[in-house]
Amino acid sequence: MDEEVFVFHQKLTITDEADVVVIGGGTAGVFAAISSGMQGAKTILIEKNGKLGGTITCGGVNFPGLFHAWGKQIIAGPCWESVKRAAALGRTRLPDFSKTPEHHWDHQIRVNIFSYTLVLDQMCAEAGVDVRLHTMLAFAQETDDGVLVVCTSKEGLWAMKAKIIIDATGDANAVGILGYPRIRSESLQPATLVHHISGYDISKINEKTVRERVAKAIEAGILGEKDMQGGNIYHHLAINRLMMHITDIDASTSCGKTAAETMGRKTLARMVEFLRSIPGLENLQVDYFAEECGIRETYRIIGETTITTDEYLRGHVYEDAICYAFYPIDLHVPNGIKQVFLEKGLVPTIPYGALIPKGSKRLLAAGRCISGDTDANSAYRVQAPCMAMGQAAGVAAAICARENISVKEVPFTLLCDKLREMGAIVPAPV
Repeated sequence: MDEEVFVFHQKLTITDEADVVVIGGGTAGVFAAISSGMQGAKTILIEKNGKLGGTITCGGVNFPGLFHAWGKQIIAGPCWESVKRAAALGRTRLPDFSKTPEHHWDHQIRVNIFSYTLVLDQMCAEAGVDVRLHTMLAFAQETDDGVLVVCTSKEGLWAMKAKIIIDATGDANAVGILGYPRIRSESLQPATLVHHISGYDISKINEKTVRERVAKAIEAGILGEKDMQGGNIYHHLAINRLMMHITDIDASTSCGKTAAETMGRKTLARMVEFLRSIPGLENLQVDYFAEECGIRETYRIIGETTITTDEYLRGHVYEDAICYAFYPIDLHVPNGIKQVFLEKGLVPTIPYGALIPKGSKRLLAAGRCISGDTDANSAYRVQAPCMAMGQAAGVAAAICARENISVKEVPFTLLCDKLREMGAIVPAPV
């Protein structure tokens, strides 16, 4: 339907004014807000869920990384402080980072979701961040002296003014609402519903039987190879998690996200029903599933700088590099994962220009929606680099608000100095 209606039947009162408003309290956004607050900026953080942390807490991907590469720490600052605090609170032992592991995921850090959520609440309070949960961006418009931000909450629509906003939605929602261009890949990566299964003893399960049954189920159309990331279900049973893929979804809209969530649960239920037909798995059950699917990819901004796969793989150090990113190319496709590993000693960097939507003055982006090509994005979208991007965006936004300058006018040396003062690691120029 193309019928137009007018819904603003009453004037909205501007209830708040802030130096920096961060849209999205996930992996990148929470550290954008904390870092902005630490710089003395009046900061408001908007988050759609009932807790901060994004994929770590709500998506169940509670094993952030990678903070170290080739035996050296490459990402630090408030984000690393949060991991250390959560590890101490949750009695988690950190890996030995002085050694290069056989598998990159061995340096991911398992954090207790409850402990990590508490730590983020504490760190936001310490930084003076005004957190608004159960709140989403409804509308935004640039003005002569800032950005008008309209949000929707349980009580309806309300408005506030910001000098600078940071889009940390993962989908570049604010960028789109403000009319700046976005792009996305022709084929979007599948999503994953993180969960935990139990009710069986893996030592009593015959691997050959599982393989044979799975092969027959695929042939009969009961299972699809794309359901399982192309993997071996017996190995999935051994780690109490079916490494599933939710394909053919576009989670950039609420309708698309709804489809992803319902399809994820439906796919998991179908796999569980099938597995219960195998001897020893009759009592298999799902005893945990995440509040929302983990979405790998939707929109990316068109930035002042675009990170290319070639630059990423050769560890290019940009003139305006604000943080490192260390992870292989990790492009999920329907039947598996395309991985390209970094050569020994190489550590890619993220440029500040990739956080700036092209042409914007009062808007920054942070997290997986920053400017890069498809393959590079599949690598830098993971949690530790997104945290570091958030820190840089938060500091830059605070500088902009204080000095009344545009996001492109931030003195790069000052940005680096302020990041280092917070304990962050900034790549040294080549």
